[in-house]
Amino acid sequence: MTINGWIQILVFCGIIILLARPLGGYMTAVFNGERTLLAPVLRPVERGLYRLAGTSEREEQPWTAYAVSMLLFNLLGFLLLYLVLRLQGSLPLNPTGMSDVPPELAFNTAVSFVTNTNWQNYGGETTMSYLSQMLGLTVQNFLSAATGIALAIALIRAFARKSVRTIGNFWVDMTRGTLYLLLPICIVMTLVLVSLGMPQTLGGSIDATTLEGARQTIAVGPVASQVAIKMLGTNGGGFFNANAAHPFENPDAISNLIQMVAIFAIGAALTNVFGRMVGNEKQGWAIFAAMGTLFLIGVAVCYWSEAAGNPLIHALGIDGGNMEGKEARFGTALSALFATVTTAASCGAVNAMHDSFTALGGMIPLINMMLGEIIIGGVGAGFYGILMFVVIAIFVAGLMVGRTPEYLGKKIEGKEVKMAMLAVLCLPLAMLGFAAVAVVLPTGVASVANAGPHGFSEILYAYTSAAANNGSAFGGLTGNTPWYNVTLGIAMLMGRFLVIVPALAIAGSVAAKKTVPESAGTFPTDGALFVGLLTGVIIIVGGLTFFPALALGPVVEHLAIAAGQTF
Repeated sequence: MTINGWIQILVFCGIIILLARPLGGYMTAVFNGERTLLAPVLRPVERGLYRLAGTSEREEQPWTAYAVSMLLFNLLGFLLLYLVLRLQGSLPLNPTGMSDVPPELAFNTAVSFVTNTNWQNYGGETTMSYLSQMLGLTVQNFLSAATGIALAIALIRAFARKSVRTIGNFWVDMTRGTLYLLLPICIVMTLVLVSLGMPQTLGGSIDATTLEGARQTIAVGPVASQVAIKMLGTNGGGFFNANAAHPFENPDAISNLIQMVAIFAIGAALTNVFGRMVGNEKQGWAIFAAMGTLFLIGVAVCYWSEAAGNPLIHALGIDGGNMEGKEARFGTALSALFATVTTAASCGAVNAMHDSFTALGGMIPLINMMLGEIIIGGVGAGFYGILMFVVIAIFVAGLMVGRTPEYLGKKIEGKEVKMAMLAVLCLPLAMLGFAAVAVVLPTGVASVANAGPHGFSEILYAYTSAAANNGSAFGGLTGNTPWYNVTLGIAMLMGRFLVIVPALAIAGSVAAKKTVPESAGTFPTDGALFVGLLTGVIIIVGGLTFFPALALGPVVEHLAIAAGQTF
């Protein structure tokens, strides 16, 4: 590790802290329907969209109607994207003549982008037409991100309100999230990325002659616009197969910093939105502090492990960090930081090959996703995910003092705890369940590139990434097979909607509760004690659930390498 590496990490953290409050203030105004700087231009558009949808900003929904609206909208999005992919060869804006996407791969891809996972069992520049990239994938990047933000806002409203049956209007929240938040930032970000050298064109591939006289085909396309929303919306689906390691998706250290900041910006700001809406910003900062603590632990371990390198290489007299699978222009520090950021959020973009990380360095992205990506998390998804752990932590605190737990004046009772546990437990069911089946089936093992614990880690990472709606790939696993296309798609659906529906049920229950006045026995939830309790509960629950699987993969691999054995 170097001082320069830590300075880069701390600069990134400082930018996120500085952005959280102003962006949180803007988002609070947007979702409260208050006037903003963009209102004179966008307000007429917003009202027109409500008329087309047959709704109004004055109409509100109970949690059941909110959930049904969300599920129907996502179902229609899946069907539309699936049709675009299946008919790709017959549709326009296909200058390189891409053929129709096969059924299993189209299913996997459609589910992936609708669930904000963006797992890719294909090479973008060799599989998708420009129309599929723009009308299909980029549109879903916006809509899946807006869906996550809307659900987080609905849950925040529930804690801010009292004795009501409604939690907002899904169509209004999704429209405002797209129109006032995602689109304006992405337009500016796209222009900045183009100025840094990122392609944005509808022209076909470019043929070039190398210095050796060989002919090379260089894929281009509408790259910058997709990169902007894939990062801001924590989608992660790359235009190119190499994702953010490709120089056209990530030209230099400046674009790398911009993309990492975009991944964390909205997730961090949602903690401030929470504090503002419940009338106490300290509540939001407490959750942000718990997230930040877990993030710093992760990035420190990952950076230390990658900087330490492989002991077997050192035994040959070669010193230095682990640069295998990394871009020289980013090095170990920014590669470790990017890997931690992208898996702490549900992004999945990568600027290095996680399969080439050291055993412990590769374990950190796994742990981040296994915890449900509640460390900042995806846009919206991370926040309502950590609120599930807040409910559990408050319940534990109540057990310790022998009284009914409360959070923000709302009593946390059996229904809320059951729904929170259902949301938390569905992830290991998908991650560990599918991985356990895959490692004993010939069709599952046949796709693995490495034997031993590293091969197990490749399978475990795939299902963890899918169920956590992350989308990053460990590498070394051939996922474009019927088995993996279908089972990974099912894992994505479980990880998305089996968390969302219980979260909305909690929102409906909490919104209907009266506020209980604070008393001497009320557990304070805006201080260091609560931050420590919440962090501890997350680590303990994650450790008890996933340590046995981690012991079979990265832990035993690390011990084996220390003993001189490789896989």
